[in-house]
Amino acid sequence: MRPATVLTGLFLLLAIYCAIDPFKHAPFSDFPDFETYEIDMPAWSEVPTERDSENLLQRSEIRFRNQVQGPESMAFDPQGRGPYTGVADGRILFWNGQSWADFAYTSPNRSELCDPKPSPLSYLKNEHICGRPLGLRFDKRTGDLYIADAYFGLMKVGPEGGVATSLTTEAEGVPLRFTNDLDIDEEGNIYFTDSSAKYQRRHFMQLVFSAENSGRVLKYNPNTKETTVLVRNIQFPNGVSLSKDGSFFVFCEGAPGRLWKYWLKGEKAGTSEVMAILPGFPDNVRTNEKGEFWVAVHCRRTMYSYVCAFYPKLRKFLLKLPISAKIQYLLNIGGRIHALVVKYSPEGKLLQILEDSQGKVVKAVSEVEEKDGKLWMGSVLMPFVAVYQL
Repeated sequence: MRPATVLTGLFLLLAIYCAIDPFKHAPFSDFPDFETYEIDMPAWSEVPTERDSENLLQRSEIRFRNQVQGPESMAFDPQGRGPYTGVADGRILFWNGQSWADFAYTSPNRSELCDPKPSPLSYLKNEHICGRPLGLRFDKRTGDLYIADAYFGLMKVGPEGGVATSLTTEAEGVPLRFTNDLDIDEEGNIYFTDSSAKYQRRHFMQLVFSAENSGRVLKYNPNTKETTVLVRNIQFPNGVSLSKDGSFFVFCEGAPGRLWKYWLKGEKAGTSEVMAILPGFPDNVRTNEKGEFWVAVHCRRTMYSYVCAFYPKLRKFLLKLPISAKIQYLLNIGGRIHALVVKYSPEGKLLQILEDSQGKVVKAVSEVEEKDGKLWMGSVLMPFVAVYQL
């Protein structure tokens, strides 16, 4: 038998295997309506190539190892105390200077299902029961803490903590399926993101592989109790942060790796524009005292992920191969997790890059909060907080 015939036969068998997925190996085998979509990518030449050749994030101090599981957001109260952070078991914790203390909960239905587990990902299965607080912001006027819980929507808890109160769980009749991050303006209006109307956070991998565009950026008015959609059809919207002067806010779009600017005041009010092309897949964004923006980037974009973004059918075919979701994810990020944080000016100019390209010390970052000359970095994937001295 000629080699060409053998290769043709093997390719045919592989195609049949991928078409029927007999052993349910595909990451989306439990999602019969799963589909992949083309990602609206910038030109490859526009993706930043600047690097931190010194891997400065490797100089970070790792704090609270195994005391916090998946600390996504870092927040400090109006008195400067903290940090406060939401963790994988649904609690919001407060560092009192000596130890971590329970501060608040987002789920009224906590049980033994929410008890401590060995890693942040161990909680995924029960997140919809225990809650998963992601973005945190304090109202400096009242001391209230506002919470974006992935499952319970936009919430609030008073300065004394306790069980959080629900503010909104839907917009235009569409439920919030993956509430992600938020910020508050001087009038108390809350701007927040809903990453997907289809996939919940416990299915975030399916959202990443799919790149469907049902994500929204929303506004909650505390006076009228109304929730309105400001921007729709976004591929995985994530972090959001107001400018120092309050004239606009920025938000991250995960799939194509973009930082958007949404104007609140002036002639452009009510419109949005791309502010910067990011070097990889962003998570949260935070504004420092100078009005600059720190963006947490999960990993750099690779040529493999770039090509797959343009060809959804190819991406779906590759996802049907007998390769685990973990390996598929590692292929997309270049083989290993690695931390990257980027600072931008209000005009969108890239000012600074800090990274640990080898993932030796700071393996992943979900948020960067600058305070008193230090960067406090949380990660939804890690059991610690990293602190970098600027």
